[in-house]
Amino acid sequence: MEHNPPATWLTGAASAAEQQGAGNLLRVVLIVMVVGCVLTAWFLLRGYRRNDD
Repeated sequence: MEHNPPATWLTGAASAAEQQGAGNLLRVVLIVMVVGCVLTAWFLLRGYRRNDD
């Protein structure tokens, strides 16, 4: 296996990104952001629950 410098990997990734677009990475970032917002809202709102027992 030959050694490729990091610059080669970076240019290869940049050219692949131009061809494919954001794609899967953008989907993963958006899903993680939505799940994080839902969990944060649940955690904050559960503290305001009233127990009238």
